[in-house]
Amino acid sequence: MDIMLNPTSSSFAHQWSYDVFLSFRGEDTRTGFTGNLFHALDGKGIHTFLDDEELKKGEEITPALLKAIQQSRIFIVIFSENYASSTFCLQELENIMECLNHKDKLVWPVFYKVNPSDVRHQKGSYAEALAKHESRINDKNKVNKWRSVLQAVANLSGWHFKHGYEYEFIGEIIKEVCKRINRNTLHVAHHPVGLESRIQKVKSLLDVESNDGVHVVGIYGIGGIGKTTLACAVYNFIAQQFEGLCFLADIGKKTMEHELVQLQEKLLYDIVGEKDTKLGNIMQGIPIIKNKFRKKKILLILDDVNKLVQLQALAGGLEWFGPGSRIIITTRDIHLLHVYGVEITYEVEGLNHEEALELFSWNAFKRKQVNPDYLDISKRVLQHSNGLPLSLEIIGSDLYGKTKLQWKSALDAYEKIPHKNIQQILRVSYDGLEDFEKEIFLNIACFFKGYRLSDVKNTLHSGCGSSPDYAIGVLINKCLIKIDQLHVRMHDLIECMGKEIVRLESPSKPGERSRLWFSKDILRVFKQNKGSDKTEIIMLHLPKVKEVQWDGTALEKMENLKILVVENAHFSRGPSALPKSLRVLKWSAYPESSLPANFDSKKLVILDLPMSSFTFKDQLNMKFKSLMEMNLS
Repeated sequence: MDIMLNPTSSSFAHQWSYDVFLSFRGEDTRTGFTGNLFHALDGKGIHTFLDDEELKKGEEITPALLKAIQQSRIFIVIFSENYASSTFCLQELENIMECLNHKDKLVWPVFYKVNPSDVRHQKGSYAEALAKHESRINDKNKVNKWRSVLQAVANLSGWHFKHGYEYEFIGEIIKEVCKRINRNTLHVAHHPVGLESRIQKVKSLLDVESNDGVHVVGIYGIGGIGKTTLACAVYNFIAQQFEGLCFLADIGKKTMEHELVQLQEKLLYDIVGEKDTKLGNIMQGIPIIKNKFRKKKILLILDDVNKLVQLQALAGGLEWFGPGSRIIITTRDIHLLHVYGVEITYEVEGLNHEEALELFSWNAFKRKQVNPDYLDISKRVLQHSNGLPLSLEIIGSDLYGKTKLQWKSALDAYEKIPHKNIQQILRVSYDGLEDFEKEIFLNIACFFKGYRLSDVKNTLHSGCGSSPDYAIGVLINKCLIKIDQLHVRMHDLIECMGKEIVRLESPSKPGERSRLWFSKDILRVFKQNKGSDKTEIIMLHLPKVKEVQWDGTALEKMENLKILVVENAHFSRGPSALPKSLRVLKWSAYPESSLPANFDSKKLVILDLPMSSFTFKDQLNMKFKSLMEMNLS
């Protein structure tokens, strides 16, 4: 999912001109080993710098060659018999070492048919070459500098070719290069906007500079908010500080044992290169992973986790990993993080207005700024999306190249029926709920967003016959709702997702849906007597007082209606009947002096009839013995 950040920011993965720079003595290896190495690198799509004779002018390093050094990431220095006899090679090597101030740059020596100790201590042909340089160069410090540089590079980890098949030797080099250049090149976003501060926050939580123990950070939030995007960006930002790297994506889609075994095999391959490892089952993989990783400093990202078994199979304990290792888990379920023992968490919030406008503009106009002619209507998209990057990207792409009239038509449609691609991703969280949790979620999405938590619990407990406390806790953990200042909050698009699930129960016949909240649908059902036994909750809230004409029979067919709330509606008469299933009845200005004579509900728990004409409260108390709450004021 695409979000956040200035595309030109220098804080992200460096854009190298060359993956590999080859430093070598031309007369020794250009047409042999170095030429074959270059060909193999090029065949793998690795952008490699091989100097052109035109870049060399005498013994001086040209600006073009220096620029190539500065813009290269990995330097492979091929020490051959006559390497040190070239002052050009030595000066090039000095320039390479001076450019190593960037943490992502690497220097790898290849000792091609020379002894590493000859290079390190300047013996043999290297001693002879440097002695000649000293005799003809007045600047002795320069030669001493070359000696130091040779020793420094020769002390680095590399390869020594003595004899054998060169293609096999080159294959080992290619394998390591591929591992290095591919390890921090995760795609972050087509149009990253606003990531920088979020990366810095997660980086500080990871405390990557410390090698004291293993740290785990959980990144959580609703679907489409940018958890994976942020994890990818953090990965790119810190990857070079670890011995082993692994990013396991979309783990939530993999719950079968054979799928988890495949993830274990990929984990082993990414960290230790064991390509042919075949595991029989999860339990076989666990001790192998523990044994292979316990001394390695690794970065492991487990993306979109939704089951504890996934964590147990891939990162069952901190003791599995070496000191300094870092594990990042992205999930929609904060409770899962708590069960696993994650103490450090980061909630991904939506984009602010400026970030949202920029991301939308990149998708709708293919540029940073919104077309001024479309600014007002673009604000409708921002309001609809409420900071959700997924929505801004999908709707922006859909509107690209369209007229303002087409924009208006599309937005009118999206505000009635959510975009199916957005709906599909947001619904994943709903689909993972248990049946009772789904019911509570739909009730809150359709009716109770913005209500006091205590009122929601009271109404749902009374209406459903069981406490919603556990289910509400699950919804909080799965980022479907929030409790803010004792009120229930929900992202606008999560609310739309829930309402759309109910609408799809009967797209063309509102009376056959489980819940009715839209005033036009309710009045239509009431006036046309289109009620059914499918409906369980009706809450009619008109924006202003309105007279409603009906014959009062619409509720007779609603045999499973549990909650009925009516506000700001002056009905021409009261209902002819109320279903015996009714547990909560709240009706402002109830139009009759009594309830239907045949209504003798033993289930009614809440009766709230403010501004009604009731005068016989004592008789009501005798009739409805199940009442826990009554208001007839």
